[in-house]
Amino acid sequence: MSSLQEKRPADPVVEEPTEVKKQHVEYPKGVAVLKAEYIIQTPVNDNRSNEYDDDEAEGGERSKGDGNNNNNGGGKKRRGQNKNRDLRQKKEEIRLCSTLLDPDNIKECNFGAEKCRNSHNVEEYLASKPADIDGVCPVYQAIGYCPTGLKCRWLKSHYVEGKLLRKEAQDIKQDEEVNKISHASKDLLRKKKYDFKIANQVIPYIDSQIQNEENLEKRKDNEASFVEAPFKVSEKKKLYLKDAKIVSPLTTVGNLPYRRLMKTLGADITYSEMALTIPMLQATAAEWALPKAHKSEYPGFGVQIATSKHYQAAKVTEAIYRETTSVSEINLNCGCPIDLLYRQGQGSALMDQPAKLIRILKSMNYSSGDIPITVKMRTGTKDNKNTAISLVDRIMKENDVAAITLHGRSRQQRYTREADWSYVGDVAKTVKEWNEKKLDDKEKSDTQPTWFIGNGDIYTHEDWYNAMAIDGVDSVMVARGALIKPWIFEEIEAQQYLDKSASERLDMLKTFSNFAIEHWGSDEYGVGLARRFMCEFLSFTHRYIPIGILERLPPKINQRPPLWRGRNEMETLLGSTDYKDWIKITEMFLGKTSPEFQFTPKHKSNSYEKS
Repeated sequence: MSSLQEKRPADPVVEEPTEVKKQHVEYPKGVAVLKAEYIIQTPVNDNRSNEYDDDEAEGGERSKGDGNNNNNGGGKKRRGQNKNRDLRQKKEEIRLCSTLLDPDNIKECNFGAEKCRNSHNVEEYLASKPADIDGVCPVYQAIGYCPTGLKCRWLKSHYVEGKLLRKEAQDIKQDEEVNKISHASKDLLRKKKYDFKIANQVIPYIDSQIQNEENLEKRKDNEASFVEAPFKVSEKKKLYLKDAKIVSPLTTVGNLPYRRLMKTLGADITYSEMALTIPMLQATAAEWALPKAHKSEYPGFGVQIATSKHYQAAKVTEAIYRETTSVSEINLNCGCPIDLLYRQGQGSALMDQPAKLIRILKSMNYSSGDIPITVKMRTGTKDNKNTAISLVDRIMKENDVAAITLHGRSRQQRYTREADWSYVGDVAKTVKEWNEKKLDDKEKSDTQPTWFIGNGDIYTHEDWYNAMAIDGVDSVMVARGALIKPWIFEEIEAQQYLDKSASERLDMLKTFSNFAIEHWGSDEYGVGLARRFMCEFLSFTHRYIPIGILERLPPKINQRPPLWRGRNEMETLLGSTDYKDWIKITEMFLGKTSPEFQFTPKHKSNSYEKS
């Protein structure tokens, strides 16, 4: 028996009832079976649906009108979505000039009080603010002062007799967020004056490798003039992913506060949300915010990018290498199923263009300095037509990546049906065979083996250990399982089901709330963003069915429960499918919702009106 098999638990903490085992009851497929006392009759006028739309868990919507509401790869219309969600937060009607945030440190306004678009009347501004939120400001509590000053929604906790409180110097914490690009560098990118010292050599070299007659002569010239990047693949930072607890790149919900929470709950590896190369080259602030990380994430933090062009990949990779300080790997997204990206040749579309994919990976490797390159993909783009093995075989032959992650579904499949772990095992075998060839090759024996990571439907410690028992699988990446059940890595470590109480789950949400305020700010705008992203988080966590009310184990990630009540009111509230209840939960930590706050759930089944 392998060591992994020895580690697996013999029995879960919560066993299914003996009488169920004896009766061999057959249950409907896809239905979570609950104990009878927790099931409630669905009212006739209750139009709630048990459908889940999980595209946002990998790739997800990016902005209004991004094409995410179009038909999917299977030609079927995606139903039940709230299309064209407007998630922009309204700003204050009276905005205080930033020069007046700290009464003890008033600065000179560049525009002057008369011409400034913001208010210079402090008393008028303070009178216009909504009532302060009860409790201590999370930012003041965390770092010893509050940078938002008079704009803080918890102002009374650190504003006494006209002065902002500030802790002693030794108690002040420095900024703990890393990977912030400088204003000067963003300005150079915006003006197209950034000096891509490596990429400008890499791009013509990669261009020359495109095999056709018209560039054979040019290829020879470029090969002769190309100066190799300073780091070879074998000289890059070493990744160690064996048995690592990995959180998948997650768009929208995989933000910095969420990742920071996951680090407190046992995660070893985290990834940024997917960043697009064109907005990064245009120095878009929102896109360059994605590589930001909390210092607790490094080492073990990866930046994921999506692109369709090797020259864009080379430039962005070099920019990340030069402008960030705490990146362990740069990951190429070859699995995103979004229609817009697919039509642009990005994400999973690269799986149908292996030559282009190889060029992109090479350009990234040559331009990333000492940061290793990894890749994440699906089984293929179409159902019943898996292409990952042939693609991985080609990637391994080129020796271009430090790790390969495979999500066991095709693009067309999206999240319908279970992940194909049998095929994941076949791909793992291919990677293992290539790693063994490397060891026998004297020229490549000094390179690090390529790690292979499986992904798909990991929701319990049993799922994780079953996947880890597959030959060639070095670790397992968790996506939706870590959104619905954030303590999944604690279960893996404990090797048993953990029946978390409602109060324990609320504590996790409180931690997320504090991290969110630290990240987005304690003013009205920051509170609005924190509330919005907590609602996005709750759109997954509400799907958790407490172990103690289940009639049968193990729970499955795609099982839908009948309408149920929890063991107490708070557990019932945490399981509500109504987004208005999610907002109610946010008010426990972020104060009463302002009239200006906007949130529309992604799926219509979460938007029903109570009778």
